[in-house]
Amino acid sequence: MTYFLRFLCLSFALCVAGAGFTGLTADPAWSQTAAEDVPDYEAWQKTAARADEAIEAARASTAALEQLRAELASWRQQFQAAQSVNSNAIETVRRQLDALGPVPESGEELADIATQRQQLNERLERLREPVLAAELAYSRADGLIQGIDRIIRNRQNEEILRFGPSPLNPTHWTGAVSALWTSIGHVRSEFLAAWANPIQQTESKRSLPVALVFALVGLVLVVRGRAWSRRFTARILQGDPGPARWIGGFVVSLGSLVLPFIGVFALTEAIYTTGLVGLRSDQKLVALLPAVFTYLVARWLATRVFPADEARTLPLHLDQTQRARGRFYGATLGMAAGLVYFLQELSSISGWAQSATVVILFPLIVLCSFLLWRLAALLRAHVRNDAEDDGQETYRSRMISFLALALLGLAVLAPLLAAVGYFKLSEALLFPSLASLELLAALLVLQRLVVEVYVLITGNREGATESLVPILIGFMLVLASVPFFALAWGARIADLTELWTTITEGVTVGDVRISPAIFMTFAIVFVLGFLATRLVQGALKNTILPKTRLDPGGRNAIVSGVGYLGIFLAAVMAITSAGIDLSSIAIVAGALSVGIGFGLQNIVSNFVSGIILLIERPITEGDWIEVGGVHGTVRQISVRSTVIETFDRSDVIVPNSDFVSGRVTNYTRGNTVGRVIVPVGVAYGTDTRRVEKILLDIAQAHPMVLANPAPYINFAGFGADSLDFEIRAILRDVNWVLSVKSEMNHQIAAKFAEEEIEIPFAQRDVWLRNPEALVAGGASGEAIQAGSGEEHITAQDLDLDDGQASRDGDAGGDGDGR
Repeated sequence: MTYFLRFLCLSFALCVAGAGFTGLTADPAWSQTAAEDVPDYEAWQKTAARADEAIEAARASTAALEQLRAELASWRQQFQAAQSVNSNAIETVRRQLDALGPVPESGEELADIATQRQQLNERLERLREPVLAAELAYSRADGLIQGIDRIIRNRQNEEILRFGPSPLNPTHWTGAVSALWTSIGHVRSEFLAAWANPIQQTESKRSLPVALVFALVGLVLVVRGRAWSRRFTARILQGDPGPARWIGGFVVSLGSLVLPFIGVFALTEAIYTTGLVGLRSDQKLVALLPAVFTYLVARWLATRVFPADEARTLPLHLDQTQRARGRFYGATLGMAAGLVYFLQELSSISGWAQSATVVILFPLIVLCSFLLWRLAALLRAHVRNDAEDDGQETYRSRMISFLALALLGLAVLAPLLAAVGYFKLSEALLFPSLASLELLAALLVLQRLVVEVYVLITGNREGATESLVPILIGFMLVLASVPFFALAWGARIADLTELWTTITEGVTVGDVRISPAIFMTFAIVFVLGFLATRLVQGALKNTILPKTRLDPGGRNAIVSGVGYLGIFLAAVMAITSAGIDLSSIAIVAGALSVGIGFGLQNIVSNFVSGIILLIERPITEGDWIEVGGVHGTVRQISVRSTVIETFDRSDVIVPNSDFVSGRVTNYTRGNTVGRVIVPVGVAYGTDTRRVEKILLDIAQAHPMVLANPAPYINFAGFGADSLDFEIRAILRDVNWVLSVKSEMNHQIAAKFAEEEIEIPFAQRDVWLRNPEALVAGGASGEAIQAGSGEEHITAQDLDLDDGQASRDGDAGGDGDGR
């Protein structure tokens, strides 16, 4: 829709709103402008009819079907754009109908309102006509495209599974040699035919100096370019290079790929400069460049994955000899793959028979399979070396082990399929696997480059491999490589564009369309709202609230409440900005409420309890509390749980519902004043008043004990072994209760020793049920006391069986065991 159309749409809406639904007539200028955006449906009908015939006949070539598909895709794009025609006007009319409300159930309403409703409905139908036509045409175009894709896909599958001649059949060998020799003869004959022409001969001699210069430059770059690049790279990376030097060495190492390729290109230009290149020779030279590039890329990747010298870390855990083999296998594999590509193009140019093609390519397939087997052995060696060093198999090692196993299976399966006659199937498995292997190597190299760039920017090498930023960038690289993997495994460009179209258009769920644009809008708005919330929280926490009289607990409650409210508002704004209908979400929320009521009731209970804790603040961070038998200091109050740090420095996570529904003791709520109780026992016969005075002096002398209220001594009672006293005192800071109690015990022990006051201990008597069982005489019938300072006698000392020695109750002892 043009800007002029949008302006007319907005003007129309304002005029209708101001006139009170009067003057609702079609605007000719509006209709003319809208018609400019309507596709040519007459031309479309002709294209669609031609596509229907081609699909029904299914006899057109694949190239013709691809061309027809591209034309249909263009039409479909036009129809998609046409679906948004009159969108603003349609929305305006619908809002006007909503303002009128539904028709009364009786069917009777004022004549003016009925007339306005009829005019609005008629206008809505007129505005919807081009949209409905575009939707119908879009559906037809999409169906035709799917039909063409189905035909092409079926042809590809039939071609792959077609059974052909076996390369092991000796009757095909002579034809293969003849075809190869004929292709070489074509080049020779074209060269001789061009040289036989006197005019062409003169032109060739005239351009000979230029051709020689190109040839000389090309030969030098091909022969020496890689050596120059490697020498310069080694000079940059000598010693222990930093990230900047490593990145510089990486860029310079690309010269081993670029310089030889420029040399090959210069050689081809030298050949073209002579003017002796014929039609078929030109096609073969064009096919030569991608083949050479394939080999050079594989060789460069092999030097990066299996480096001769690495200053810091190795991509694979292999020794020097194994890495040298890896470089050789990788370069040779790239050479074989490039040669296969060139021979396939040569077969297409020269028109080789299928039997000749399979015979010529079969040795290269066997070579590629052998090299894959050797590379798989190196990958398994890496897994073994990694497990020996780490003591366990990591996830990365397991994935590499699986890759090695897949390569071993492919190395066996590919030549067998080619040998029995399924040559296309063998190629469809082998060469996409080689391309995927190169892509994996490229991802490995790029990930290392990302890590070095991160180290260069942040200076943090120790945490670079575990940092989130390099991991996210690596994940994005993997996502970006997915289309290349798909192309390697036979996907067409049209398949990828179709998938991209589906993704960008999104899918419709109910009345809501979900697309990447919606996700991006939602994510951006939510992130902005989240950042704004964090800024407000920071300002409150560090600038505003410290200047108020609120205690730290209240300030934390306000900051937490602002955070939850801000996140909620950010989510609502993100949903609204993305164009998601909140009424649909309300329906979903209503359905989820049933599940929340049953399965998530504990979580909801903890959430509500957390809000109550933040509002009422019965506990705050830093309080010493006891809940559920756990003593500790409150470290963090979140919306679901509270973290308590015990006195042995362990964290206990307590659900918030326990604080609301259970019993909680807060020892430091409001202030840190608290009481300490120190129990003391003295021997019977001790002067109790004297003990009381000593204990009171100790309590009053301690600096942590408050003078008001004054400490006092409680004579608790008569115990089984002692006279029991308690020191009860109020401390300035109850957090020091254990230290105060320990210090008082030390002073009590010292003072009692000085005053010769005995601290009793429990004593027990051991009686013998069968004294005659004693081996040694002299102890029969006697009570042997076991206590402090006396001989301890056990059942083994007395040579008694289990159960022969017992405590009171079996030998006539009294109730306290004596």
